Amino acid sequence: MESTTAVIIVVALAALVLAVAVWVLARLVRTRRVMRRAGLPTGPRWVFWGAVLYFVLPADLVPDPVYLDDIGVLLLALRTLRRSPDAGPPDAVDYRK
Repeated sequence: MESTTAVIIVVALAALVLAVAVWVLARLVRTRRVMRRAGLPTGPRWVFWGAVLYFVLPADLVPDPVYLDDIGVLLLALRTLRRSPDAGPPDAVDYRK
């Protein structure tokens, strides 16, 4: 009975981490789309596409049930997009839309 509870907890945590990773990916895509519509530079393309490919492809630094490395790469790409040298102040774009 205890092993079943442990498995359920591990699966629930893995699902939660995956949901966070998908949320960060969606935020990255949304931020890039909003910046492009506003005519702001989005930084190097390879940063965006590299982060998306790292999330999608099965080859990772840490095995896929643990998405912490994927979340880190996506957050780094999101930070790079937001802090593009030509983008101006971070408050110039409303990221919530």
